[in-house]
Amino acid sequence: MTGIHPSTPDSHSPGSDRLPITRERYDAVLFDLDGVLTSTAAIHAEAWKQMFDSYLSRRANARGEPFRAFDIDTDYRLYVDGRPRYEGVQQFLQSRRIDLPRGTTASPETEESVCGLGNLKDRLVHQAIDAGRVQSFPGSVKFVHRVRERGMRTAVVTSSRNCTPVLRAAGMDGLFETQVDGRTIEDEHLRGKPAPDGFLRAAQRLGASPGRAVVVEDAISGVQAGRDGHFGLVIGVDRHGDADALSNNGAHVVVTDLAELLDQIP
Repeated sequence: MTGIHPSTPDSHSPGSDRLPITRERYDAVLFDLDGVLTSTAAIHAEAWKQMFDSYLSRRANARGEPFRAFDIDTDYRLYVDGRPRYEGVQQFLQSRRIDLPRGTTASPETEESVCGLGNLKDRLVHQAIDAGRVQSFPGSVKFVHRVRERGMRTAVVTSSRNCTPVLRAAGMDGLFETQVDGRTIEDEHLRGKPAPDGFLRAAQRLGASPGRAVVVEDAISGVQAGRDGHFGLVIGVDRHGDADALSNNGAHVVVTDLAELLDQIP
């Protein structure tokens, strides 16, 4: 199958053995949002870079130290992609050995704290959403419609607190029976990705056991969550040349676009 790359994260369950995607095998499909359903992964990456570069530049100037920019290819992928916003801030700062106070969700974006930086990043994302920059991936839209037509239930699982406006902006609202988003994670005290809590909660809401549910992710932390939650099939969507990393961290199958799997939903 051109473009489809089975992988073997464990020796017992090759990815090809878990296809096709049928109602007899799976009850539900759980989708990440940014980078899987919508183009907002790029928006988030740009917002993270703008926020961190501004902060790191001010810090370097104040301390007389060299400025080292936030790198989307490495820092974004390793420390913030797929994680809840404040956890992403904390993980990146720890990678640079920077210790800031936590702050609160009400912290102003001018405050030098984990939450202050995170709130600034959130405003930048909202600006991009309001500017009409959100788009859906056509292959993903077709995939969602196909699994729904075959009787499988659907959910969105994302660390974003902006899930509802992003789905609306992408014209995909109404396609998912439930969503577990950043607000759910906070309200229900769930662990964020790479912990599997969000996916497990979505499966529970849909009445599906993990073994009969599919996880669709583009982030390393997301496929790790699918692996550690023991989901029946973990699909990695490689938007940025991360096929090996996705495979090595839990994806049973890796594709560059979900349209490549439409013939696997007979």
